[in-house]
Amino acid sequence: MFKKWMLAATAVGGATFFVTALQVDTPDLKTVVDKSMKAMGVENAHTLTFAGAGANGAVGQPCNPHEDWWRHYIDRDYVRMVDLDKQAWHIEFTRQEGDPHSCGGAGTTNPSPDQFTNTITQGGPMAPWNTQLEFILLPEGFLKVALEKSATVSTESMKGRKYTVLTFMGDNKQPVKGYIDDTGYVDRVETTIAGQDPIGDAVWIAEYDGYKDFRGVKFPAHMVEFQGPAKAPPKLFELNVIDARINEPVDLTPPARGGRGGFGGGRGGPGAGRGGPGGAARGGPGGPGGGRGGRGPVVVEDDDLGNGAWLITGGYGSVVVNFGDYIVVVEGPSNEARSEAIIAEAHKLVPNKPIKYVINTHSHFDHAGGLRTFVAEGATIVTQQNNKGYWEMLFDNPHTIQPDKLSMMNPKPKTMVEYVGESKKMVGGSNEIDLYHVQNSMHSDNMLMVYLPKQKVLIEADEFNVLNPIPTAPVEKPNQYQVNLLANIERLHLDVDRIIPIHLPNPDTRKVPLQELKYAAGKS
Repeated sequence: MFKKWMLAATAVGGATFFVTALQVDTPDLKTVVDKSMKAMGVENAHTLTFAGAGANGAVGQPCNPHEDWWRHYIDRDYVRMVDLDKQAWHIEFTRQEGDPHSCGGAGTTNPSPDQFTNTITQGGPMAPWNTQLEFILLPEGFLKVALEKSATVSTESMKGRKYTVLTFMGDNKQPVKGYIDDTGYVDRVETTIAGQDPIGDAVWIAEYDGYKDFRGVKFPAHMVEFQGPAKAPPKLFELNVIDARINEPVDLTPPARGGRGGFGGGRGGPGAGRGGPGGAARGGPGGPGGGRGGRGPVVVEDDDLGNGAWLITGGYGSVVVNFGDYIVVVEGPSNEARSEAIIAEAHKLVPNKPIKYVINTHSHFDHAGGLRTFVAEGATIVTQQNNKGYWEMLFDNPHTIQPDKLSMMNPKPKTMVEYVGESKKMVGGSNEIDLYHVQNSMHSDNMLMVYLPKQKVLIEADEFNVLNPIPTAPVEKPNQYQVNLLANIERLHLDVDRIIPIHLPNPDTRKVPLQELKYAAGKS
């Protein structure tokens, strides 16, 4: 025990009198860890296996931006087998479609058959920090790493309860804190990471409750994780645990196709595949949301659409439109590096004109990761009204771990946003842009499609990612995304010669005619 002496003071008639000295015992780190390990029945554990069922999702891919990230998938027969000594784990699960209305960017276009997943992850000190955190965000993993990293010991109160708190510095120079209750159970582990563009600093929190005795092992019956802006981090993962065991063999052999038995010889549960675009696919509780894009050179090319409009290729597609006195760009995708390249190309195509507007097709981060770069350029975001307040909140979030151009500006420009209801017409110079809300979208309820009437071009994101091979006749089982997009085009009587998917075809300048969408939607 460390002994600290605190002076208690009182004031009488304006004078202060030191009346006594109180001895406060603060346990040393090893004492705290040993007590907690013993309380959970894992003081002699070398492996940990737990099983259950739950749900997960992907960062930045919900149907509605104000919703949690989770429930894109149901995790059935979840089994995670952890080698505590090697800090490595084996996860198995059967993934099922989770969202009741099959909406969101991490889901599939149509309800898909159950998918068995089987992954091995090495999460030791040589692994990327976000991968290490998948081990640390387990109660036992946290205690083990806290001891290795000589965590400090303190006490804090949270939600009316007093906790012993262990804190150590992570590899990304951000503190990792674990809250241990008076029984010795780890109730919460939290830290901050460089979140996926455009989040910036993202908290990553794991909470555990309902500890149960599984044949001597005390393990939480309920686990939940949150990741995102500190003000309101969305839920990312949840698991209801039905069994936990220690010191069973853990097979870390990279799996061949197929799976191995889970608890009781059944097929084991989920884990891999969480995380947003740009993040590694992974398994089990706690996958990070992927970091910002690389800072290497980005190569872009342009395809002349006519009448002062150009398609920018070399990644996710964007379209530059000359509006006479200023420029409008459709889509600020991916990350800062990609958007910087798009901005540079826009100024090359339309010299000496400011970029006044950037149109955001929808809120998914792979289509919005570069919007902050356009705001730094002085552009106003044009987006669907279901995003109201979202970009303002997100762009106010700190970007200290990996600062970007916007965060380093002083003064920082105000985020300007214009909202579109069901439609909006933009006119400038000799060009026109018509914006339409995609009704009944199964990908995002804030989806806009963009129509250039002078060029007879329709720009859309994710509703039609072109088929391979290219259909030459109506497909037998049409994808419902394509069926719905075609219904919206026909409802609006749009005269479309060419469709530009933001996820460009191969080759990326290939012209996609309306007939191709019709065939994909099952029509002749």
